[in-house]
Amino acid sequence: MNRINPIYHHSTSKLLTELDWINAAKEDINKFHPLYEKYYAQIFNYIRQRMDDNELAFDITSQVFLKAMKNLNRFEYRGVPFGSWLYRIAKSELNQAFRDRTSKRTAPLEENTVGVFMEVFQEEENQLNKKRLHNALAKLKEKDLAYIKYRFFQDLSYREIGELTGVTENNAKVRTFRALEKLKNIFSSTSWHKK
Repeated sequence: MNRINPIYHHSTSKLLTELDWINAAKEDINKFHPLYEKYYAQIFNYIRQRMDDNELAFDITSQVFLKAMKNLNRFEYRGVPFGSWLYRIAKSELNQAFRDRTSKRTAPLEENTVGVFMEVFQEEENQLNKKRLHNALAKLKEKDLAYIKYRFFQDLSYREIGELTGVTENNAKVRTFRALEKLKNIFSSTSWHKK
């Protein structure tokens, strides 16, 4: 199922408007506000889904935007939403938080997220499959889990995933497919009786 999320998929005019905001903020950091308003909720949700500490998620989100403002003059426009750059900063801050505070990584399993995976596997959605999926996600390597999260939990395009991970769009597609295949294999081999 290909779903288009307008939050992540921008028209050329929206990208150019965003570029105007960025250039204005480079001249006067007090004009960063429209970018903050547009992306705060997305970045917070991205971080919160990976944390077991709500207060820490707020702190890390604040740190992401502070770093973005501090380093805004280094930002280079590449034809993708400004959010891609913010996600890279957020990923770095999360990794640092996990190293510094040994925070517990969690995989979000909201009803709509589970439904997407159940469609992929063409299996009936039920409580046992949810447990099996949760177990399978937990067994994936971090890099494979990241590609699945970006594509299915964050609805990022392959181009945006490539920007975020430093690979080509096609490479992002291949890596996401491989990660999904690994997840399917783990899911299929998980015992029906495992709790």
